[in-house]
Amino acid sequence: MSRTGRVGVGVIGAGVISGTYLQNMTAFADLDVLFVADLDLDRARAQAEAYGVPGHGSVDDLLARDDIEIVVNLTIPAVHTEVGERIIAAGKHVWSEKPLALDHESGSRLLTAASNAGLRVACAPDTVLGAGIQSAMRAIKRGDIGEPLTATTMFHVPGPDAWHPNPEFLFALGAGPLFDMGPYYVTTLVHAFGPASRVGAVSSTSAAVRTIGSGPRAGTEFPAEVPTHHAAVIAFAGGQSAQSTFSFQNALPRMGFVEISGTEGTLVLPDPNTFEGDSTLWRFGHEEPSVLTATGSIYGRGSGVLDLARSIRADVPERASGAVAAHVLDVLLAVSEAAETGRTVDVASSVPQPTPLAEDWDPAAATL
Repeated sequence: MSRTGRVGVGVIGAGVISGTYLQNMTAFADLDVLFVADLDLDRARAQAEAYGVPGHGSVDDLLARDDIEIVVNLTIPAVHTEVGERIIAAGKHVWSEKPLALDHESGSRLLTAASNAGLRVACAPDTVLGAGIQSAMRAIKRGDIGEPLTATTMFHVPGPDAWHPNPEFLFALGAGPLFDMGPYYVTTLVHAFGPASRVGAVSSTSAAVRTIGSGPRAGTEFPAEVPTHHAAVIAFAGGQSAQSTFSFQNALPRMGFVEISGTEGTLVLPDPNTFEGDSTLWRFGHEEPSVLTATGSIYGRGSGVLDLARSIRADVPERASGAVAAHVLDVLLAVSEAAETGRTVDVASSVPQPTPLAEDWDPAAATL
């Protein structure tokens, strides 16, 4: 029998990012945050006490609880699928931080396990559900730029080694600008255009060795194990295309740039790594642009967990789905392969285009 009422939630991983999740999820009336688990039991207890969560302890303790329906997986990327499979085996739905997996096979295996068990997997980034990007998606859907055709996205920074005290993991396998920041931009493109079909790309590495620029380890050198710049052309199944660059080797920072053009105009979106921000609309025949004020939810991370919970109760698809995340991962993997081989690479999956949220969608409202 299907459950009704508020949805019980547990969190695995009590690191820094858990604070943002816990702050928001405990404010959502439709969620009942019940437990925080971590390998470090003291850290789990500290986060639970800080945010008024009644339970804390080990992962096994969390997974044994019948009142928890959704488990938020905030572990390190290397074990996202392993932990996700444990959650599914315990009969619970999964919300995963990005990336869903580090390879196509692992992500596909997790989604198959969930489907076979009648469970759901959803995944960050949920910034795409914020007022900024959702207002832009509604504008595109109602025809403000006509038929959408092309996009340009840019994430250009010198690199996190300049400010991060422990940046090595951001230059290791599964990271770099492509996999660390790419999900925000490609997820936005999939919401705007639908599934991608093939990509071409080139890459480069400006320096094989980087130097930590701040903190107690400043001056320490470490290797850049992955390319620090990718430039891609992404073709979409609906005939649209996007030019996207992801770079840790630009002296001139330019980040948060997403521009989508159509038959009647061009829309400049807010930073896809944030939940708010207005869009700017340029239309043919108009000398001045107009500002599209963002309306809707500006709650932060955890909004996707709320959408998952409500979607489970309503028996409708969630928007930040595991299927979308797996497809975005496949696009990024195809970009990496295309750059390595010099060939155009087909994207290994497809996914239905998510529908925009209603303007009055309110995570804080009690609806269940």
